[in-house]
Amino acid sequence: MRSVTVRKGEPIDRALKRLKTKLDTEGILEEMRRRRAFESPMDEKRRKARSASKRNKVKWRFTNKEEIPAAAVTPSEE
Repeated sequence: MRSVTVRKGEPIDRALKRLKTKLDTEGILEEMRRRRAFESPMDEKRRKARSASKRNKVKWRFTNKEEIPAAAVTPSEE
C-alpha cells in the first residue's frame, strides 16, 4: 500500500499532490485508467508498440550521440 505521511503544519493539498506524483511515477494511475475499460488485443498491441517506440527513441538518442569535431567549432571573436 502506498502512503504519504502528512507533516506537521502541511496543507492536505500538498500531501495529496505528493501522493499523486508518487503514484504517477510508479505508473499506478495509468494502469488503473487502462484497466477501467476493456482493451481489445489489437489495442493492447498498439499501446505496447507505441511505448516501445518511445523507449527505443530515447535509448537511440543517448547511445548514438554524435560528437562535434573540434575543427568544426569556431572560436569566438574577441
